[in-house]
Amino acid sequence: MALAKAIVSSRTLAKSLPLLSHLPKLSDAPPYSARTLGVIRAFSALVSPPAKAVVYEQHGPPDSVTRVIELPPVLVKENDVCIRMLAAPINPSDINSIEGVYPVRPQVPAVGGREGVGKVHLVGTAVKDLSPGDWVIPSPLSFGTWQTYIVKDQSVWQKIDNDSPMEYAATISINPPTALRMLEDFTSLEPGDSIVQNGATSMVGRCVIQIAKSRGIRSINIIRDRAGSDEAKDTLKKLGAEEVFTESQLEVKNVKSLLGDLEEPALGLNCVGGNAASLVMKFLRQGGTMVTYGGMSKKPITVSTSSFIFKDGTGSF
Repeated sequence: MALAKAIVSSRTLAKSLPLLSHLPKLSDAPPYSARTLGVIRAFSALVSPPAKAVVYEQHGPPDSVTRVIELPPVLVKENDVCIRMLAAPINPSDINSIEGVYPVRPQVPAVGGREGVGKVHLVGTAVKDLSPGDWVIPSPLSFGTWQTYIVKDQSVWQKIDNDSPMEYAATISINPPTALRMLEDFTSLEPGDSIVQNGATSMVGRCVIQIAKSRGIRSINIIRDRAGSDEAKDTLKKLGAEEVFTESQLEVKNVKSLLGDLEEPALGLNCVGGNAASLVMKFLRQGGTMVTYGGMSKKPITVSTSSFIFKDGTGSF
């Protein structure tokens, strides 16, 4: 998954942000006392730097509808925190939001991105729990992380350890929790149990492998046939995968013959759709559960009727 440092801005969005241009310049203002000038300087300091942002004003292909614009400074109110974004990822859901096909999306015009990591640049006068230099992530998830500076209420930001690798901190809010909830919420898994998933090279897939390994749960992983698949297999096995198969390797009459000493999986995870979903279902044990959390192929899920009837399978879509 590509990581992108937030380098975003927009003159269109500037209309919706607080502007300070109406404030008089000190050179044009009447004489002030030293005390008053001190107050003015203190007030002026609580303003974010100009920012850049990746924005879109209509839905469509990201490479066609997004652009980088400049945003004006924003007043930092007493409960606000100004964050300098360090890194923000490009998730599939971000792309789908820009395309307009994702059910949860901001109104346009909008700044892209929903997660990332930033450093506190400036805090409002009433903020006590955050200080300049702290690393933070938006919690809950917040639209608009693809920009260089963000000003939002302190309640939006969650402090994290600043010794975390930046790429991990930037992606901690969406993919790891997704993996954790799928392993915990749909069936009871015990050490020695097995799971199967497609899309194993995705960030969620990698998190699934590592969390499962830490709990003694063995993972069977399916990846696409493409250049570099051998290297991908090695990478996933180093993370803790028990088995990694390409889709073409599963073109056999009985995929369970490939399991060796592994238990038949109790849980299957599908983020691809199409025929890749049927491969997950074929591995499942009697009464197993398949959870669909994505559709990267943009094709309908293909699962045989017999898988549900005779295997007593359960699907969560």
